[in-house]
This record gives sequence, C-alpha cells and structure tokens, in this order.
Amino acid sequence: MGEESLRRRKGEDIGEEDGDSTQSQEPQTMNLQKEAKLFLFPFGFPPWVGLISGICMIVGTIIGSGIFVSPKSVLANVGAVGPCLTTWAACGILATLGALCFAELGTMITKSGGEYPYLMEAFGPIPAFLFSWTSLIVTKPSSFAIICLSFAEYASAPFYPGCDPPRVVIKCLAAAAIVIITLVNSLSVKLGSYLQNFLTAAKMIIVTIIIVSGIVLLAQGKTENFKDSFKDSTISVSSLGLAFYNGLWAYDGWNQLNYITEELKNPYRNLPLSIIIGIPLVTVCYVLINISYFTVMTSTELLQSQAVAVTFGDRVLYPASWIVPLFVAFSTIGSANGTCFTAGRLVYVAGREGHMLKVLSYISIKRLTPAPAIIFYGAIAIIYIIPGDIDTLINYFSFAVWIFYGLTVLALIVMRFTRKDVQRPIRVPIVIPVIVMLVSVLLVLAPIISAPELAYLYCVLFILSGLIVYVLFVHFQFSWAQKISEPITTHLQMLLEVVPAEEVPE
Repeated sequence: MGEESLRRRKGEDIGEEDGDSTQSQEPQTMNLQKEAKLFLFPFGFPPWVGLISGICMIVGTIIGSGIFVSPKSVLANVGAVGPCLTTWAACGILATLGALCFAELGTMITKSGGEYPYLMEAFGPIPAFLFSWTSLIVTKPSSFAIICLSFAEYASAPFYPGCDPPRVVIKCLAAAAIVIITLVNSLSVKLGSYLQNFLTAAKMIIVTIIIVSGIVLLAQGKTENFKDSFKDSTISVSSLGLAFYNGLWAYDGWNQLNYITEELKNPYRNLPLSIIIGIPLVTVCYVLINISYFTVMTSTELLQSQAVAVTFGDRVLYPASWIVPLFVAFSTIGSANGTCFTAGRLVYVAGREGHMLKVLSYISIKRLTPAPAIIFYGAIAIIYIIPGDIDTLINYFSFAVWIFYGLTVLALIVMRFTRKDVQRPIRVPIVIPVIVMLVSVLLVLAPIISAPELAYLYCVLFILSGLIVYVLFVHFQFSWAQKISEPITTHLQMLLEVVPAEEVPE
C-alpha cells in the first residue's frame, strides 16, 4: 500500500488542509468508523447495551456446544440421574455467584478486558500478564478446539448410524471448521457478525424444540427413568470435581458482560439484573434439557450415545430427526464463531499495556479486523485438536480457567481491605466471594489430589513459562529479545497489512 493511503488512515493526508478534499472523504471515513465500532462492540450490540440486550448476551453466549456435549460426561462422573440434575443446578448457582462477584469488580474498575484489569489493580502486572498469557496459549484456543470438535461430532454422526464416527474424520472436520471460521472473521467483521446473529437464532430454536418435546413426554407419563434417581450413584471428591468441570464448561461465558462494562447503559443497575435474570434462565433451560434427555434414554443409553441430542431426535422427532443434528451443528459452530469473533479484545488490552507481542493487538488496515489475533488463535486451536479429545480438553481448560477465576475473586476480597476508599456501586456480601473462592480452590485441587494426570502438570508448566516470557520481553526488555521480536513484528505487519489500533479512524 502507498504512503498516501497510509497517511489517509492516520488522518494526515492533504484533506486536513483542503476542506473540499476532506468533505469528499467523509463517507469513506464514516464507513470505517462504523466497521470499527462493530469490532469494538461484538455481536452487533450498540455502544449502549440495555437490560434486555445484556440478558440476551449472557444467554446467547453461555448456551452453545456445552449442553450438547457435557451431559454424558457429567453423568459418567456421578453415575445416576439425581446427582446429575443436581450438579447441573449447582453449577448454575455457582456461575450466578461468580458473576455477581465479577459485577462488583466490573462496576468498581470500569476497564475492558475481563479479569485482566482486576488482577492488575489488585496484585500488579505479573498475575495480570500470566492471565493474558494463559488465555492466549491455553484457555481461548482450547475452548475454540472443544467447540469445533463438538460441531464435528454432531455433523458427522448422521453419516455413521449405529456406530461412532472415526476419530480422524472428526478431527479433520473440526480443523476445517476452525480454518473457515478463522478466515471469515479475519476477512470481514460484518460477515462474522451476520453469521453470529443467524446461528444464535438457530441455537434458540433447537433448545426450544428439545425442551418442549421433553415437557410433552413428561405429560404423557415418561417418568420411569426418574425412579430411584439417586440409586447407583458413584460420588467422590475427584468425580464430583470432574463433573463440575464438565457442567461449568457448559456455563462458561457467565462473565461475558465484564468485557463490555463500559458499553452498558446504567451498568450499576443493568449489570447485576442481567446476571440475576440471565444465568438462572440458562440454568432452568439446562436442567429441562437434561430432563428431556432422560425421558427417552436410561443412564446407560445416554452414556453409550456418541451424540446425545441426535439420539434424542431419532427417538422423538422421527422422521424429522435430521433437524436436531443440523441445528445442533449450527449452535456449536455459532459458539465457535462467537469465540473467534471476540478474540481480539483481551489481546488488544494486554498489548496496550505492553504485556503481549504487539502485532497480536494490531488491526487490519483494509478490513478493520483483529486478523493477527484471530489467525494465532486458529493455529493454536488446530494444534490442540491433533492429540486431544473433548473430555481431556475440557478438564485441561477448566483447570486453567478456574485458577484465574479463583484468583480474580480473591482480588475482590483483597481490595475490600486494601482499597476501602474506592467507590463500589455494587457491593455483594463478603460471604459470596469467599464461597466462590473456596469452591474454585476445591475445583483446582480435588482432581489433582484424587486422580493426578500429566495434563494438569502441562497446564501448570504452561502458566509458569509465562514468567520467563515476562522477564525477557516485558520487565527487563533485553536488547537481544527486542532484536528477535521487532523483525517478526515488522514482517508480519507487512504481510498481513495491519497497524496498531490507535491508527485506525475512530
């Protein structure tokens, strides 16, 4: 691209001196501003998000692939219908309490980036950097991989009736989904937003179909699978922790509004109300969906099913059972698209603080998309797909994410004593963050103590390796480290045609 084009992006062109030239460029600048706002405010929401939009964002973000994948894993760990349904309800309560803690943090520290600014304010740059490092390397890409693997299982299930699809087919299909979603979101913000709106509508359709079908079956007397519902349960500290891992994975996204606190209309009212209404609504939906599954499947049949919702559809909606895998595939791919669509926000905030490789926070100068961050997420997600399966990745993801959820809630407790003078428009009873922090400690420690696996060790090593990166590239900024990073940044900037976000017209 020429120098004149680059100057135009920075507002330094001849138009500043020539009124007519500036006037002729106003439509183009306005279009660029609209696209920039679409990137800054994901899912098509305007800068002022009201109560209804906040509730819809919570519900639309949480409900995704988890409810179609996790039921089997939750049941496998607790062993019976009663504890399974209780676990789903308890996960919803925990997510609500955690979100209320985050509501206090979000209205006390009104900065974008979720947990990042809270950890920065309470504990300083090192925990904040480790959070952004872990999100970049572990939690975000593994979440992307889990969702795409879920999509691949449901998309391939109809082609292999009566048996499980080959693992190579599932992984290839998941990798193809990652590549397509990455390309769509790298090339066009608008296309990614329109795709998200369509897939969110499809998601709610399939949820409604399953719940209504289950209610009808219950009214017809299909209750035999709920008799002696706590019989044969196999509950231990380890199994309960793993069951919560899988259940809470389905609720992941309960802290989504903390990424747009600055864009909420009247956040002191709408943030807690959106949480109190939205997450219990999701909890009711999840419990009803699981009840619907058990109206047509015994515990053994559900555990043997490769795709639970597909089995449900085959038994309830035949000959229209093809609707279920189609719409579940839409729902899971919608969750993957949403994850990719918002990928640049945390990276941008960390890059602004100097805590991340600068090029990952750059924006495409032609398309106004966070192309480097999205491409990076896609590449790491494909790496996770190669050796892993869904259950292992969920445990890996949950272990890492609950370390920082617990640390963030601890930050809330610490700042109650260290920053008493800070205004707190929302103030939750201290017992709530204490409960959430204790539960997060149990969730992190229980599986390690009861059933240690190498995956947890790898996760800890990944997190701690961030200290080396912090020392070399952030704290000391050794000249040799800069000599390595600067040419990489320069070449990637030219290859991808990206610039720092502050150079994009606002």
